[in-house]
Amino acid sequence: MRSEIVHLTLKFLGDTDESLIPQIVEAIVASVEGIPPFSIRLIGTGAFPNLRRMTVLWVGIEGGERLVAIAERLGERLESLGFPRERREFSPHVTVARVRGGHGLDAVRAVLGAHARDAFGAATVDRVRLMKSVLTPQGPEYFTLEEVPLR
Repeated sequence: MRSEIVHLTLKFLGDTDESLIPQIVEAIVASVEGIPPFSIRLIGTGAFPNLRRMTVLWVGIEGGERLVAIAERLGERLESLGFPRERREFSPHVTVARVRGGHGLDAVRAVLGAHARDAFGAATVDRVRLMKSVLTPQGPEYFTLEEVPLR
C-alpha cells in the first residue's frame, strides 16, 4: 500500500472550479477558528458501507470530536458555494484503501476482523489541507493546494 494515499477526508468536493479556491480556503479558515491542534488515536478497522459490500477500508479514530465539529462547520460554509451538505453524519476515519473487484475479499474481511480493535498509534491534527486528487492508472495522486493551520 502506498502511504501517500492514506488520508482523512472532511469534505469531498468533486470536480471543482479552480476560481472557487479562495472562497473554499476562507471556509476552511472559518471552520477551524478557535480549534487548537489536538491529538487523535487510530483504533480499529472496518469497511464502508459494511463488510459484506466493501468499497472503502478504514482505520477508526478515537478523540475525533473536533474533526466532527470542523466537518460540520465546513459543510455549512461550503453549501453556500454550491457544495451540497452530506446526508449522513460525519464519521471520523482514515481511508486506507478502496476496494475494486470482488477477488480476495474473504481474506480482506479476515484481516479487518483480526484488527477490529487494535490500536495503531496516535497523530496530531494541526492543519487542514485543501487537496486535489488526480486519478491515474496507478491509482490516485494527491496534491496540496492550500494548507490552513489550527491555532
